[in-house]
Amino acid sequence: MATTAGKQCNKCQRNLVKMPGSQYEVCPVCTTVNLFNQKIKGRVLFRIGQAINAAANQYQHELQRQPSNRGRKRAVLCGITYNNHKKKLEASVHNVRSMQQLLVNKLGFPNYSIIVLTEEESDSSRIPTKHNIQVALKWLVQGSQPGDSLMFYYAGHGTRVPDQDGDEIDGYDEALGPLDYKKAGTMLDDEINATIVAPLTHGVTLHSVVDTCHSGTLLDLPFLCTINQDGLYKWEEHQLTNKGTRGGKAVCISACADDQYSGDTSAYTGKAIGALTFSFIQTMEKESNLTYGKLLTSMRKKVNQAQQVVGRFAPHASPMSQEPQLSSSKRFEIYSEPVII
Repeated sequence: MATTAGKQCNKCQRNLVKMPGSQYEVCPVCTTVNLFNQKIKGRVLFRIGQAINAAANQYQHELQRQPSNRGRKRAVLCGITYNNHKKKLEASVHNVRSMQQLLVNKLGFPNYSIIVLTEEESDSSRIPTKHNIQVALKWLVQGSQPGDSLMFYYAGHGTRVPDQDGDEIDGYDEALGPLDYKKAGTMLDDEINATIVAPLTHGVTLHSVVDTCHSGTLLDLPFLCTINQDGLYKWEEHQLTNKGTRGGKAVCISACADDQYSGDTSAYTGKAIGALTFSFIQTMEKESNLTYGKLLTSMRKKVNQAQQVVGRFAPHASPMSQEPQLSSSKRFEIYSEPVII
């Protein structure tokens, strides 16, 4: 979507967002929709319960260009730099652009099916505030059908807070830090699960790649995969309540365990990039016949190599402070299940 030059919402005076090929222009703040039609003289203003419905309809129309037997692909990529913050993250935008290139050039995601949220976006609805992230995540799963492949990527700050509803084994909720977290608050794993995991219907697959601290169970998926040094693994139940899907499959690849830190590093290319992001992209691009076991093993090896070069990634963290994690809504054989995104 793009901001419509010279056209503002009559209610809140914000620039309208034009959906490509559509007759709709939407205000990203109050969700007022402006409808233009040659048969209607002037501008007709009306309210839609959720402006996301119009966006979803337009998205489905555009996706008809893809072969139906392939399923549809869509993604939300969020990278937060926190400009003017004492804990600014220099690599976040680079992380997002690198992930977008992987999705488009390697994995077949159409550019029009990817929503990017960074502080560099000219469209105000694409700034990674809590509200904008919430809207984007609702769009990600809305109207999904069997065969669809969804991706949520996040690079930014993460944290842990005491669990208030008694569903966490370790007593803590994991959370993302939107750009306006000081005012709007964090996004708890409970909310993220309810938004993009719980609605998944049969035949829909969601992959989430989360490059942030304390991210091991950030999607609140019921099963966490643990692997020892010999490559032997087991699935551990990680929820006290049932937080499954409606038949779909959700897989989360996160930067580190819930009690660990993640970090950016220049050890790989000389330019700062998230250790998880780089290891994921490199493995996806270079490895063939990739299974989840092979993916996780390769990523852990690459992250370990970088940590040995530069030491710990985060202040006060142990030298081995980051180990990529795999969690899922379903148990599966990780060394035979192919990675299909």
